[in-house]
Amino acid sequence: MIDINTFDESTIDWKPLPGPDGEPTEHISLSFLNVDEEAKIVDILFKFSANEKILMHRHCSNYSTFTLSGELRTYLPDGTLKDIRPAGVFKVGEPGEAHTEGGGDQDVVCYFSLRPYSATDPIYEILDDNLDVLQAMTFDDLKGLNAEYSQ
Repeated sequence: MIDINTFDESTIDWKPLPGPDGEPTEHISLSFLNVDEEAKIVDILFKFSANEKILMHRHCSNYSTFTLSGELRTYLPDGTLKDIRPAGVFKVGEPGEAHTEGGGDQDVVCYFSLRPYSATDPIYEILDDNLDVLQAMTFDDLKGLNAEYSQ
């Protein structure tokens, strides 16, 4: 059993998530745990900054999350707070509505298991203010990013 009271995120090798322009995305870091080439599943840690929101996006494949530290806050496109998931909360999700996420009063670290089961179908789409797609992220994209960060 994980003791969420002693989780030490300082031991994690955090990397930036490139945005649609190739530059690091604000308020988000990541660390790959596993990229399963056969099953097309990516297990990854995300860290979102306290009291900030990441880019608007839409999940296009099944996923699950487990909040390790802090609280994961989810917001609707109009900025309305939709959900708060404190440390210890597990959630299974499926493709759905546009939203953004961020940390509460402290940075949040959350485990995501991204399950597109395909190399090229989108895992999620980054959206602009009009909810138009700026960039789609696929298994192959994340596999390539993991390979780049593993060098």
